[in-house]
Amino acid sequence: MQVSTGVEVSAVNFEQDILRHLDSAYNLARWLVRSPLDAEDVVQEAVLRAFKYFRGCRGGDTKAWFLRIVRNTATTWLAQHRPEALEEEVLSRLPSPEAEPDAVYLQAVDGEVLRRAIESLPTLHAEALVLREIEGLSYKAIADVADVPIGTVMSRLARARKRLQEILGPTFRRVP
Repeated sequence: MQVSTGVEVSAVNFEQDILRHLDSAYNLARWLVRSPLDAEDVVQEAVLRAFKYFRGCRGGDTKAWFLRIVRNTATTWLAQHRPEALEEEVLSRLPSPEAEPDAVYLQAVDGEVLRRAIESLPTLHAEALVLREIEGLSYKAIADVADVPIGTVMSRLARARKRLQEILGPTFRRVP
């Protein structure tokens, strides 16, 4: 019978509790730093930070705990590499197509148009939208990740959704 040390047990728990959220971590980091390569760097640093402080994680929602570390790591990374990205971004409209595209064209560009629309949102609004609509986090979990009250999360989501409707309105017409 072999007795495992606390470090080995901690590593196993870390793998079970945290590493399963790497896809979500990368997704959040990519939206925050807006670069796939930079997102990989952010996630790698966040994993190191999470491992360092994992013993201090006392149960609860480990996904929200880890995504909060990813968010803080992304903020630090942006401050060091692109300080201008931390300023509130100016909202801009995506150009609307001149002619209504056919259904095949719409299917091909829907994902790209949506990605560009989300990228045009202020970072805090895009973050809330990605965490809720793409990652499926609850309002409470988003509040924990962003370290803001639930009301702020709700407000950011409402503004993000409204802005997306404004941006995508000319592109996507509702079918009655």
